[in-house]
Amino acid sequence: MKIISILILFSLFPLSTFAVNETNQSFSKAKKLLETKVYQNNRITLYCGALFDAKKNIIPPQGFHTDKHVKRSKRVEWEHVVPAENFGRTFIEWREGDKQCVTSKGKTYKGRKCANKVNAEYKYMQADMHNLFPAIGAVNAMRSNYNFQMLPHVQSYFGSCPMKIDNKKAEPPSEARGRIARTYLYMDDTYSRYSMSKSQKQLMNAWDKMYPVSEWECTRSKKIAKIQKNKNAIVESRCNAR
Repeated sequence: MKIISILILFSLFPLSTFAVNETNQSFSKAKKLLETKVYQNNRITLYCGALFDAKKNIIPPQGFHTDKHVKRSKRVEWEHVVPAENFGRTFIEWREGDKQCVTSKGKTYKGRKCANKVNAEYKYMQADMHNLFPAIGAVNAMRSNYNFQMLPHVQSYFGSCPMKIDNKKAEPPSEARGRIARTYLYMDDTYSRYSMSKSQKQLMNAWDKMYPVSEWECTRSKKIAKIQKNKNAIVESRCNAR
């Protein structure tokens, strides 16, 4: 009876409550695994559809242009679709620092660097591969930690790549919106520390419905789940329903 009671208790909680990244705390290792184990046969960036090679060099699409972060435009970077700051600020080490966060010269610091130094939970969230996508470095830099929103009267900043950024908001190309939405929904569903605003959740639910999963999105999710030992239940449910 005791075992049955325990099983019933666990069944009352959604599976996602327990489906967090608990295998890798290293952001660097996560990027390496994505490069060598997930994207090795599909080296295409999220926002602009740019190709990149095994040495992280970007092959920009015809007509791509940027006046800022030109050097970074030549390299692929791994973008937190849900910005690290969005969940990082829930950690006291990010907001206020910690007694361990002191430089060799005695200067205290806080933010991402401090959270990454002392808080294991933060490191697991930062290294969650379900939330990491390849992006042209310049696009990653310009997107910063801005929330997504429709910007109908804004022109693309990157020439032929229809990524719009204005007034600390970003509108991604339509080809990326479904993957972005299901990543936001995954982070919101999986990590109790992260919670979307009402308006952001409405937008992500709309994009999830408007832009169905592709074969590659399903493959990517399965590959990451095999490596990281936790699933993106949002993507998996959409793939199973195809």
